[in-house]
Amino acid sequence: MLRSRDEWIDARSHLISTGCKNLPRTFLSQIHSRVWTRSIPQNAAPRFRSILPRCGSALRPSPMELKDVLNVLEDLAPLSLAEPWDNVGLLLEPSEPRPVKTVLLTNDLTRAVMEEARAEDCDLIISYHPPLFRPFKRLVQKDWKQRLAIRALEAGIAVFSPHTSWDSVRGGVNDWLVGGLGAGQVSVLNQAYVRFPYSHVVQFQCNDNLLDVLVEELKALDGVIVQDPLRCDASKTQVSLYCSDAALAPVVGKVTRYIIDADASVRILKAERPPWQGHGQGRLSVLDQPVSVATAVEKMKSHLGLRHLRLALGQGHTQESFVRSVAVCAGSGASVLNGVQADLYVTGEMSHHEVLDAVAKGTSVILSDHSNSERGYLSVFRDKLTEKVAADVVVMVSKADRDPLEVV
Repeated sequence: MLRSRDEWIDARSHLISTGCKNLPRTFLSQIHSRVWTRSIPQNAAPRFRSILPRCGSALRPSPMELKDVLNVLEDLAPLSLAEPWDNVGLLLEPSEPRPVKTVLLTNDLTRAVMEEARAEDCDLIISYHPPLFRPFKRLVQKDWKQRLAIRALEAGIAVFSPHTSWDSVRGGVNDWLVGGLGAGQVSVLNQAYVRFPYSHVVQFQCNDNLLDVLVEELKALDGVIVQDPLRCDASKTQVSLYCSDAALAPVVGKVTRYIIDADASVRILKAERPPWQGHGQGRLSVLDQPVSVATAVEKMKSHLGLRHLRLALGQGHTQESFVRSVAVCAGSGASVLNGVQADLYVTGEMSHHEVLDAVAKGTSVILSDHSNSERGYLSVFRDKLTEKVAADVVVMVSKADRDPLEVV
């Protein structure tokens, strides 16, 4: 991002010398940002604005529909990586579709953030935490989350939440968080698995004279994928298929109609989901360069942009003790970190007794408060999203978003 007067003058020279062709996507996006215009020096802004008309078609809007942005978001962090209990994806969709020109990133959708979004004329809010989680039976003004939903719809603003899909994805929130202590050998704590719609594998042998009819009937069932048959001997063929829970009974029913000794020749196995390498909840890093506990605290303060953190020293530890391994989980991480062998835990929050358990096992704990362990990733994601969307789409990080707790 351009910030200094000299950088703006260099940008001006670049625009003039190249005729405004082949400009980087992030550069074009920043040109359109009103936040940028307010931040540049007064003596630089008029000179920079004076050359914008020369850019011609390079700065013409390229309308991007909501569905196109949602496809980009899915590519960056598949929603199938989210935890089963989570409420992710598009949560609010206006009835009147309009091009997405301004996107606001926030950790939490609060009243202050909503007012900011309306003031910036945003078309889409990406709220890391889902503002809608429990089902509504009515939309009224008594509940603050319902008020936000109503205001978003009245303003024609769509709302999307990625939550635990961002936690799980490779290069997401937890990889960003663990990177605050430096390079290391990083592994996933809770492995993610590929979402597989088939729960069972059914295997059986069938006489060749019945094979074609049976296979066609099985393929006609919903939730069934038949593998290529494998010949066993001169008269029989081995058939394997994947099926869903709902399809299992119909599959067995059809097979037993054609196979006399079904009890002996039909095998039903539980389908194993393949691991999704590099994705999952939490991270463990064996640091390339061990650091003291005190240094770890200072590194995390800098990484999270905080003046204060809470520290619990593990049994037998001092602030000069070395940290060789660190386990992290953004947000409320006790359920993921529990039982993990590491010198240090880093998370947003843990209960009193969860901290005591960790300390008794010789693990020190750093707590930042819940959203402080997540919010810094928004700037990282802004850059990722800016690279993928149309050049005229402005991606902003909320200035009104903050953790509700502060040290006083």
